[in-house]
Amino acid sequence: MRHCLAIVLCIGLLAPAAFALPGDDLILVGAKIYRSPEEAPIENGSILIHDGAIQALGPTGSFRIPPGATRLDCSHLTVTAGFWNSHVHILTPALLHAKQSSAAELNTELDNMFNRWGFTTVFDISSILDNTLALRRRIESGELSGPRILTTGEPVWTIEPVYVRTFLLENHLRIPDTTKPDEAIALVRDHFEKGANGIKLFTGSYQGGDKVANLPLAVAKAAVTEARKHSMPVFAHPQNLTGVNVAIDSGVNVLAHTVPQSPPWTPEFCERLKQAHLALIPTLTLFDFEARNLKPAERESWVAQMVSELRAYTQAGGEILFGTDIGYTDRYDTRLEFTLMSRAGMSYRQILASLTTNPAQRFTGKSGRIDIDQPADLTVLSADPSEDPTAFSQVRYTILAGKLIFRAP
Repeated sequence: MRHCLAIVLCIGLLAPAAFALPGDDLILVGAKIYRSPEEAPIENGSILIHDGAIQALGPTGSFRIPPGATRLDCSHLTVTAGFWNSHVHILTPALLHAKQSSAAELNTELDNMFNRWGFTTVFDISSILDNTLALRRRIESGELSGPRILTTGEPVWTIEPVYVRTFLLENHLRIPDTTKPDEAIALVRDHFEKGANGIKLFTGSYQGGDKVANLPLAVAKAAVTEARKHSMPVFAHPQNLTGVNVAIDSGVNVLAHTVPQSPPWTPEFCERLKQAHLALIPTLTLFDFEARNLKPAERESWVAQMVSELRAYTQAGGEILFGTDIGYTDRYDTRLEFTLMSRAGMSYRQILASLTTNPAQRFTGKSGRIDIDQPADLTVLSADPSEDPTAFSQVRYTILAGKLIFRAP
C-alpha cells in the first residue's frame, strides 16, 4: 500500500465527468472474460456497466439486463481489465503544446499512442510537468478522449543524457541539473504541490560511448525520502550497474528499463532486486529501436541481452510492469513488445499481470481485476492472448470508466 494514497486520490479525480454516463447502462455480451490473470476465464460472459462502474458480471444470461441498456456484442472477443502502460512520455510534437493545440490534433495523437492499444491508464515518467498537467486537465474536462495520466514531470539528473540535448534545444526547453540533496528535496516538493504523482531519477545518465553520469547516492536518497513523505513512487533510469546500485541503496521502487551496460543477471543479482522490492519495466521495444542502425547480428545481440535480463528476473519471481517508452520512441505498435516478452519466457498470464494487476496494486492499492463496484476500465480484444501473445495488441474497444474511448474501424 506504500506510495498509493496520493495516486488513489488522483485516480478518483481523473475519472472525467465526460467519461461517466449517469443513467446510461452499457452491457458487453458474449465475451470470453479474464477477470484476473490468475482465474480461469468466463467462456461466454457478460458485463453490465452503470454510472461508469461494473454493476454485474457473470455467464451470459445469469443476470437481468435493464431496459434501454446499450448492447455491445462481444461474441468471439476477449475482455480484460483496462491496460496500463507504465513507461510513456508526453513529449511528442503533437502533445508538447497541450494548452494551444486543437482538440482534434490532440485526440488523434491520444488515439494513436494510447487508446487504440487498450491503455486506460498511463504513467508518464519524464516530461514537462506544466504541459502534461494541461493535457490531463483537458482530458478530465471531457474535451479530449484519453487515458488517465499519472506523471512524474521533469526528472532528477546530474546532467541530461546526451540523446535528449538536441530535443531540449530545438524545443527551447530546459530541465535543471540536480547535484545537491537540498535541490532534490525542493524539486520533489515542488512537483508534489503542482500535482505530480511520482518522481523519476536518472541514476545513470548516458553521456556517449562508455560514459555514464551517475546520480550521487546522497542526492538519490534525499529525493526518495522526500517522495515517500508524499506517497509518491520513485522510478530510476539505471543505465549501468552503478545506476542499479544507487537505485537499490536509495530505496527506488521501479527500474524503468532493463540495463544495457550490465553484466549478465545472475540469480543472486535478481534476488538483490527482489529484496529491494523493485519492479522492472523491460521496454524491450526501445532497445530494438535504439539498435535500428546496427548490423542485423549486432541488433539481435543487443536485444537478446535485454531479453535475457527480463527472463532472469521473471524466473526469479520479480515483479514486471508493462511499458514501452513511447513518446521518446515512435513505436506505438505494441506487438513487438509482447513478442519479446513471450520470448523471455513470460506466459500470457504473466504478461496480463504486467498490464493490469501489478501496476494497479503497486501504484493505487486497487486490484486491477474485473470486479463488481469497480470502475469499468476494460480492454476488449479481437483474439485470445492465451493462444498468441500478440493478441494483446489486437484491440477492438477501449473502455474507460464506462465510456468507449476507442472503437476499432
